[in-house]
Amino acid sequence: MFKLVGLTGGIGTGKSTVARMIRDLGVPVIDADLLARQVVQPGQPAHLEIAAAWPDVVDQSGAVDRRKLADRVFADPAGRARLEAITHPRIMERALDQAGALRQQGFQLAFLEAALLVETGLHSLLDGLVVVTASEEQQVSRAMARAGFGRDEVLARIRAQLPLEQKRRAATDVIDNSGDQATTQGQVESLVRRLLVDG
Repeated sequence: MFKLVGLTGGIGTGKSTVARMIRDLGVPVIDADLLARQVVQPGQPAHLEIAAAWPDVVDQSGAVDRRKLADRVFADPAGRARLEAITHPRIMERALDQAGALRQQGFQLAFLEAALLVETGLHSLLDGLVVVTASEEQQVSRAMARAGFGRDEVLARIRAQLPLEQKRRAATDVIDNSGDQATTQGQVESLVRRLLVDG
């Protein structure tokens, strides 16, 4: 039996690190952020809708400036909801297509790594949800180091996201990434082993 399990967390919790560990164990991880880049490419229906709604976020080459778009909708709940309505169904469609292809290749298990699985309710379509957690201080320092954000900018983004505690309540499993890499690795190996056995 094939399982598609969600993988999510807050900014700076180490979701990408956990995804890499899962891939290293030979289990595919579908990257929703990569799919999000694909659906807004010039010529795609989502690109046309975004260009119509926010013409100033399309650069001279015709591509969507994703950072500029994120800044535009970040403080605008209605704009953010509109953008999600444009992109999320298309991202999910591609993710499910990829999952179907993996099932046909004989994989028993795959993960869908995405930031907004709980917020959009998409986690309810999956066979489980893994939430990666870390302390807020770790989230801030990691996001500052990785993305070059200032402290206040990171805190604003953390506050704009669904609180980790609410994501934890929706989870079937939690990976605590507040310790060292070896500790996280042990949790990931044990999780993958159990999901494969249960399947």
